[in-house]
Amino acid sequence: MGTINEIEVSYRHEIPASLWKKIGSSADAAEVLYEHWDKGTIGLQESFKVVLLNNGNRVKGIYEISKGGITGTMVDLRILFAVILKSLTVGILLCHNHPSGTLKPSANDKSITKKIQNASKLFDIQVLDHIILAPDGSYYSFADDGCI
Repeated sequence: MGTINEIEVSYRHEIPASLWKKIGSSADAAEVLYEHWDKGTIGLQESFKVVLLNNGNRVKGIYEISKGGITGTMVDLRILFAVILKSLTVGILLCHNHPSGTLKPSANDKSITKKIQNASKLFDIQVLDHIILAPDGSYYSFADDGCI
């Protein structure tokens, strides 16, 4: 008989939930994201992150799903949902940066957002927004534009 690996799933938080930042608008989300983004790379290469929220829209954490090239990054839904489910998250904010500073979402941006929204429905997870950040801190919100 072969040996089988043991799999352990865990999530730790060291900051009390009462101190977690509450997200009430796209401006709140963009501020938190820009504050935690590496300013040395925001204008160089695309990254895709997810903000994990509790049921009170308080930030449990931010996780970088991928780091790509100058004009794009890949999002693996299996990794994204592994993080979301592992942290028992009920709401998410998607985010990526456009190093060029252009805030207009691409066809690919719209497509991945729709794909994530459809998958989220299976787990009763709310996709509250998808934010595109520019190196200067300006942003585009899918929710504000009526796309979510």
